Amino acid sequence: MDFAGFRLRNNLFVAPMAGVTDRPFRQLCKRMGAGLAVSEMVTSNSLLYGSEKTKRRANHEGEVAPVSVQIAGADPKMMADAARYNVDNGAQIIDINMGCPAKKVCNVMAGSALLQDEPLVGRILDAVVQAVPDTAVTLKIRTGWNRDNRNAPKVARIAEAAGIRALAIHGRTRADQYTGRAEYDTIAHVKSVVGIPVIANGDISTPQKAKAVLDHTGCDGVMIGRAAQGRPWIFREIEHYLATGSEMAPPMVSEILGVLKSHLADLHDFYGAETGVRVARKHISWYTRGLAGSAQFRHAMNRLQSAEEQFDAIERFFGTLAENGERLAYEAVNEEQQELAA
Repeated sequence: MDFAGFRLRNNLFVAPMAGVTDRPFRQLCKRMGAGLAVSEMVTSNSLLYGSEKTKRRANHEGEVAPVSVQIAGADPKMMADAARYNVDNGAQIIDINMGCPAKKVCNVMAGSALLQDEPLVGRILDAVVQAVPDTAVTLKIRTGWNRDNRNAPKVARIAEAAGIRALAIHGRTRADQYTGRAEYDTIAHVKSVVGIPVIANGDISTPQKAKAVLDHTGCDGVMIGRAAQGRPWIFREIEHYLATGSEMAPPMVSEILGVLKSHLADLHDFYGAETGVRVARKHISWYTRGLAGSAQFRHAMNRLQSAEEQFDAIERFFGTLAENGERLAYEAVNEEQQELAA
């Protein structure tokens, strides 16, 4: 797929998720079949550039191109400065966050709260595009700020006029947060009124759902978020299904263990021993969600304090599963993910 001046492996995107899409997770998803992975959002507040969190989020060492960095804020000048800062630190695509519904973001009129102020949307987009004229700028939005104000089509036209190269849309309003089911009619309408690539996002948790959303919306790609947590191979499953119309066999137990061990090693290395162990806990929980005996395992695992203990625990857990079969059936996980997304 040609996207923002880059040739991607496919039209499957990893959604930016705070506290999730760090460099280890992005690299893993790309290895498992994602065409592009967008970073967790980086603040536009220059006073925080020196913080450990911001420096980690701006660390793209060894990352497979293209490197897409999402920035968040409500002040056009600060957003322009943030774009320049991240390009200077390795970003090849700048993505603007106007989709996050979190209160701590929206309370400062950033994220999806910006959809209430279309003139400000235009000023921010103009400022960022002009600040990095040689870098592609993309945008992530929701369908509107509440169900009575689904203004995504108008915002999309503002974005196209400003020079935004592609648009991702989550099929909920800001007021919906993550409740209810994503709707795709608004996304389809947006696709019909702009000429830039449009990426559909929201509740895409199976290969069949990915194809259905692409067919319904006419979009250029799909963006996967929560369904990839603990299941990064969903990208190769979707890629295979879109290419062949057939489902891949579930992954081998041994492969899942290998993927998880590699992921944990990257997390421990990236964050350091103490923080790495803490961050790894949620990922281990996601990998084991829905599997036999996982609730008891997670309860014990969350008490472990070292990387060595975590590795020993997952070896034992997956070793027990392997005794019952070489492959894991993930139907139970799919159902749970669909319930979480509903």
